Amino acid sequence: MEALHHVRDVTYGEDASRIRTGTAPLLMATLRNLAIGLMRQAGWNNIAAAADHYRSRPDHATALLKITH
Repeated sequence: MEALHHVRDVTYGEDASRIRTGTAPLLMATLRNLAIGLMRQAGWNNIAAAADHYRSRPDHATALLKITH
């Protein structure tokens, strides 16, 4: 579990996030976990590299979710 937190903090800057009220922090952690899980399922070991890849190629990201546009 600590390894996942480390990835979320280092790659997504979770500890520096200003989202702190209500259910928003839990929602954001859940979305980050989903993204990390999808990238790992796609075969990525380096989550930072995967995030950069998908950030610049949204069509590849939607393919992970099997969403067509």
